[in-house]
Amino acid sequence: MTTRKDALRAALTARARELPLGNELGNEPETPAPEAAPAPASSPPRTAVRSGAVGAMGRALGRIASAAEEARAMVAAGDRIVDLDPALIDPSFVTDRLGSSPEEDAVLTEQIRERGQQVPILVRPHPEQAGRYQVAYGHRRLRAALALGRPVRAVVKPLTDEDLVVAQGQENSARTDLSYIERATFAVTLEDRGFERSVIMAALSMEKTQLSRLIAIGRAVPLPVVAAIGPAPKTGRPRWSALVDALGRPDAGAIIERTLAAEEFRALDSDARFARLLAALTAPERSLRDGSVTSWTNPAGRAVVRIDRTPRRTQLTVDDLAEPDFGAFLVESLPDLYAAFQARRARTRPD
Repeated sequence: MTTRKDALRAALTARARELPLGNELGNEPETPAPEAAPAPASSPPRTAVRSGAVGAMGRALGRIASAAEEARAMVAAGDRIVDLDPALIDPSFVTDRLGSSPEEDAVLTEQIRERGQQVPILVRPHPEQAGRYQVAYGHRRLRAALALGRPVRAVVKPLTDEDLVVAQGQENSARTDLSYIERATFAVTLEDRGFERSVIMAALSMEKTQLSRLIAIGRAVPLPVVAAIGPAPKTGRPRWSALVDALGRPDAGAIIERTLAAEEFRALDSDARFARLLAALTAPERSLRDGSVTSWTNPAGRAVVRIDRTPRRTQLTVDDLAEPDFGAFLVESLPDLYAAFQARRARTRPD
């Protein structure tokens, strides 16, 4: 007789087999698309168009091929599919995405409206709240059910925390849904929550060396920078490694602050935001002749004062949000500062 634990193991093993051997994350991820049949000789050439909602539709349709197979595998493993009120289901305790695409969410919602939910989500009884559930995978399907105001089809399993993160990670790995930096932040989050690296390796279907590189990059890039850039789905390990290297320059903090604050930066898509920041960090350092911009940070590491210097002037800009009232204090202290400056200059002036 097949137990629930055996069924889960069989499902996760099947997920692992869907991944290519080695699963090298160094290459920039691309969403696989089914091969088109060759056109007849008399047919005119066709031009593929993939942008915005059209691209989202293509990616969503590319997942339909595996939907029936996945549902059949669940039934074959002895899983019982039930209808649950989506309002009773909470998200996973660990986030694996840096945001969702409204276009892709809209496409999935429309598909479920027209065809019904093809693949059930995987949930467990909530470990802390009786009568509620927690998602292992299927967050987008859950959001679609909520938007449509209909029950969500789900498989309920008594998963441990380790079972949940492995199922969640392998589901996304099999679908190649997560970008490189999303995998990195997911891995760092799991490690910070106390999960062994063997569990994280199973969740992301990768070797020890690959995971070490992934976590190293995830820890090297500050979380505010990751949040500002977003998932950057077309940006792979080599370029994230280049960004990590560029973070070592002395004026990196000021460059990041200036770049992320620019209105045009926020208007770009995620991959373009990454490219803009990398270009700014790898540009040659300006000499004092051309002017330079640095910042002074407080002991907590927050940039409080921006310092713009040219041969003819020095301008200080105080961030009142970072350190309220410091600007006013600095102005009040100018007489004392100037007196201290004059005294030091008198001491160091040659007789």
